[in-house]
Amino acid sequence: MEIIERSVDELIPYINNSRKHSDEQVAQIAASIKEFGWTNPILVDGDKGIIAGHGRLMAARKLKMDKVPTIELAHLTETQRKALIIADNKLALNADWDNELLTIELNDLLADGFALDILGFDQAELDEIFIPEIELKEDNPYTTNVNTPNYEPTGEKPALEELYDDEKAMDLITTIQTSKLGDKEKQFLMAAASRHIVFNYEKIANFYAHSSKECQELMEDSALVIIDFDKAIANGFVKLTDEINEMFDIDEDE
Repeated sequence: MEIIERSVDELIPYINNSRKHSDEQVAQIAASIKEFGWTNPILVDGDKGIIAGHGRLMAARKLKMDKVPTIELAHLTETQRKALIIADNKLALNADWDNELLTIELNDLLADGFALDILGFDQAELDEIFIPEIELKEDNPYTTNVNTPNYEPTGEKPALEELYDDEKAMDLITTIQTSKLGDKEKQFLMAAASRHIVFNYEKIANFYAHSSKECQELMEDSALVIIDFDKAIANGFVKLTDEINEMFDIDEDE
């Protein structure tokens, strides 16, 4: 099976593709491509039409890539092509997680300073994975086998602009600020827009190692680095729910 590099502009998305990709998911795919490279070529039908990989093509465009790897499946009939477009998306959804093993793997990644958002989990999913783990008995082997990261400075201290990408968040905030909405609505939407800031946790860890004690403590309080897992989870990994509730005096029961 041959992998062929094709121009992004010549590939044709399937007009009846029933699988939708949000801006957030496309950003996650783009982050994955940047981190790991191309691990899954786009499948095409022999006539430059996409069978599988619509999200990856959108991510490639977001990354301003000129070419992407593809695999041709020109042997498929029209019926098989339509069926595979659906099956490629649905079959992956039918799998489930072993939550205990997943928690161990995620804890290991955290200990190495890896950014979990690249894996595609949102904050609610991470809360469900980690919070029950804290409530387990102390003699459970999965709670006693968590290594706290060791942050040691390497090379030069990264520049602040290298630590995060807020382009999309700032575009949203600008649009919200110039809208005709009320002040409270704007405040709420601008708080939500901050979720689109993408952090480079590897460089953040190195920045932390080079920083003053005061700066380090504030970075810990913001859960930008993980020194104490209980403290980081208590801080919610920059979770906005409580802040938004307080902003609008919303009762948690509501």
